[in-house]
Amino acid sequence: MLSSNFKDLIGIMEKLRSDEGCPWDKEQTHESLKSCLIEEVYEIVDAVDSRDPEQLKEELADLFFLIIFYCKVADDSKNFDINNVLEVCLDKMIRRHPHVFGDKTAVDASEALIQWNEIKKQEADAKQGDKTNKNKSIVDNIPKHLPALQKAQKVQKKVARVGFDWEVIEDVIAKVHEELEEVKDAINNKEREQIAEEIGDLLFATVNLSRFLKLDSEDLLRKSISKFIGRFKEVEMRIADAGKKIEECSLKELDDIWNKIKI
Repeated sequence: MLSSNFKDLIGIMEKLRSDEGCPWDKEQTHESLKSCLIEEVYEIVDAVDSRDPEQLKEELADLFFLIIFYCKVADDSKNFDINNVLEVCLDKMIRRHPHVFGDKTAVDASEALIQWNEIKKQEADAKQGDKTNKNKSIVDNIPKHLPALQKAQKVQKKVARVGFDWEVIEDVIAKVHEELEEVKDAINNKEREQIAEEIGDLLFATVNLSRFLKLDSEDLLRKSISKFIGRFKEVEMRIADAGKKIEECSLKELDDIWNKIKI
């Protein structure tokens, strides 16, 4: 069943890109499809948060089709095809799981991850060809288009693996307080560039706090945004039920309603 469906999907993609296919599909490139790809990934995240299997299934289908789409565009340019991608995936997964497919061992998830990262490093060294290159850094090869919170946390994780990390949570919290005081000082100095820089440092320190506690800062902020939106909608509903417009309410009225909703 899976093999038949997979072949059918590839056939549909080939038809869409053919001379008799869809004008929109025929015009697409790897560059033009980037926004669709990013949007689909975030829709999958939303589906996971919703805990709705049907929604998740649908969004995964959209992403799967986009992957086929990318492969077909590459095939049309004689670069690679879907089989080449599958070969790379199979080879990489087997190579990076020697504790499953080889003679290595990993007693827990942490040990497996350490082994995975070491293999990734060896692969990167092999690609560069010069293992003595002094310009290489452990914070290289981080995707530049990652959302800022994710990118910050990924950088922090990488440097932590080589020992550049706080030892106790109290030091991490102290760093957040230190950065907050520097923000206050910058505001008092009324230096806009300094304020911007210090707020950035405060955000970075806060991400580090969540990372130290093994929490995902991107996920935390997304959930806080969702919570805020839900509460604000409730404020709007209560004001509307009272026959008023939100623009006509004082800040105190809005705060009072907000605080009642939080309880």
